[in-house]
Amino acid sequence: MPLYEYQCEDCGLTFEVRQKYSDEPIETCRHCGGHARKMISQVAFALKGGGWYEEGYSHGDSRPIPAASSSDACSSCVKEAHG
Repeated sequence: MPLYEYQCEDCGLTFEVRQKYSDEPIETCRHCGGHARKMISQVAFALKGGGWYEEGYSHGDSRPIPAASSSDACSSCVKEAHG
C-alpha cells in the first residue's frame, strides 16, 4: 500500500499514513484534531543496475534490433536439435 504524507494546518505536525489508493484522504490531525491536508512528496524511486531502461533508452541508440529468421530462431531449441 502507498504511504502518503499529511501536514496539519493548525499545529504543523507532519505525519505519514499507509492507505489504499481508493481510500479517502485524512482530514483530521491525529495530534491536535485540526485540519490536515495531503502533501505532495518526493518519492524514493531509483532505477539501478542493468535493464531495458539502461540498454534501450539511456544511450539514445534508436537502431532497431534485427529479427532472427525462422531457421536461426530454433537452432538452439531442444526440439529442433532432437527432431
